[in-house]
Amino acid sequence: MAADAAQPDVDLLAAALRADAADLSQFADVVAGKLEAMLPARTRVERRRAGLMGPKVVRRVVLRLDDVQFELGAEHGAVEALVASVSGGIVLKRERVELDDWLGRLSAALTAEAGRSERARQTLEQWLT
Repeated sequence: MAADAAQPDVDLLAAALRADAADLSQFADVVAGKLEAMLPARTRVERRRAGLMGPKVVRRVVLRLDDVQFELGAEHGAVEALVASVSGGIVLKRERVELDDWLGRLSAALTAEAGRSERARQTLEQWLT
């Protein structure tokens, strides 16, 4: 089997992520859970309590892969997608992008990471099935 055949398809991953985005109120929670499972050391999730006694919900998800940082903010049922350039741990440029663009870039970065990490590859395959 060729190495490329073992890697998940970028388009398939992007489609799976877009399906999760169908319900924006749950989207950040779903993405946070999947990224924490796939790359726990590179994922930071900020949660806050919904109301005084309500459940904790995801407020922000940050995933850093090499020199790119993917950020997803969730407030009042809306999401904000950001992609940042990072060098030496310092954010050099942060760009707000459309959710579809963010999903495409994230998919490509995760697919590349799956080519380097067995754990990422296995988790990504589970995500797609």
